[in-house]
Amino acid sequence: MSRDPETDVPGDTPLLGALPETLRAELIAFRRDVHMHPELGFQEFRTTAAIKTRLEAAGLSPRVLPGGTGLTCDIGSWDGVRPMLAIRADIDALPIPDTKTDVPYRSTVPDRAHACGHDVHTTVVLGAGLVLADLARQGLLPGAVRLIFQPAEEVMPGGAITAIDAGVLDGVGRIVAVHCDPRVDVGRIGLRTGPITSACDRLEVTLDGPGGHTARPHLTTDMVTAAARVAVDAPAVLSRRIDTRSGLVLTWGRIEAGHAPNVIPQRAELGGTVRCLDLEAWRHAPDQVYAAIDEVATLYGAKCQIEYVRGVPPVVNDASVAQLLHDAMAARCGVYAIEDTEQSLGGEDFSWYMEHVPGAMARLGVRRPGDTSRLDLHRGNFDIDEEAIRVGVELFTAAALLDADGAQEPPATPRPATEGRPAPRP
Repeated sequence: MSRDPETDVPGDTPLLGALPETLRAELIAFRRDVHMHPELGFQEFRTTAAIKTRLEAAGLSPRVLPGGTGLTCDIGSWDGVRPMLAIRADIDALPIPDTKTDVPYRSTVPDRAHACGHDVHTTVVLGAGLVLADLARQGLLPGAVRLIFQPAEEVMPGGAITAIDAGVLDGVGRIVAVHCDPRVDVGRIGLRTGPITSACDRLEVTLDGPGGHTARPHLTTDMVTAAARVAVDAPAVLSRRIDTRSGLVLTWGRIEAGHAPNVIPQRAELGGTVRCLDLEAWRHAPDQVYAAIDEVATLYGAKCQIEYVRGVPPVVNDASVAQLLHDAMAARCGVYAIEDTEQSLGGEDFSWYMEHVPGAMARLGVRRPGDTSRLDLHRGNFDIDEEAIRVGVELFTAAALLDADGAQEPPATPRPATEGRPAPRP
């Protein structure tokens, strides 16, 4: 970033006041309600209705997305010229049980949990919208802002694609988001320019052969050995064909073959993920993965069918938008509340928006100060320090107020999201 993080602090303004205690308490209650009623991707009807009701109560006009889940809401009057700042939240939950036993707001839905913090993201964007709506009524909001509550982030390749195709980026010039980080203390954010997440694709491989007796593997295709060699050798082949600096990793999570110890099976199946740190390498990954698996399978006489499901590209933070978040956090909490963060191997469909407009994602600290437990995302016991809600609301509010000097040229009409994706190989 261009500013000196220790000396260059944006000037404060009376508009960046503290979050009112009544609103803070309301938002905590809202988050707990959403946490107790988690819904999977494209099934978030209750969550969508709750957001819509609260925004309408604030005098706003939210628009539900065509599929019936997710919504957008504009705050302030867009002049049709100066691009809007968009603030995005994801609203879906995960298909895992909530294992917390010591809180009154644990999930009431079996095998469903907000174990990735989307309830927090949703509440933070809602809270920012309520604050900005009040400022807009006073004539104190410098430009229009769009809230995006997106469904199905956890459903590969992500609900962002359907949201983009529904026009949520029309008129948008920049977009921001946060993601909960249990490794960062509450009151702080992690930020970086450039890639902050990785690409993530899904892979399913089926190997076929005639089968036979384990006494005579030379008369058939030794399917278990073929599957084992694909599992071991295909990642090794890729490591010698793709620049290691791209961080492309093929990792298997499932392998199945056979039912009897003396029968060579006719079929074996493998499932895994392909993750990649580099955007350009990700675009070429399918051809490389297909070739590596096919070569190993052929060597052992197995017929190979590959289903390569495109997931998401890396989130690559734009320098100017990352600077906006930096300045907003510095204005709210001081520069020492901002820490550098590393690129993770996790995937996030926020990246699809950034195929169309510049954007940035910050990591929102949710760890209780002094907590030495090693909580992680996608675990049933994941929870947060609810002070993070206030921090997130004030971060987004400050970003909207400091965006007065943002992009001045109207953005091009966003192309359909499918045009931004490399097509998977048939």
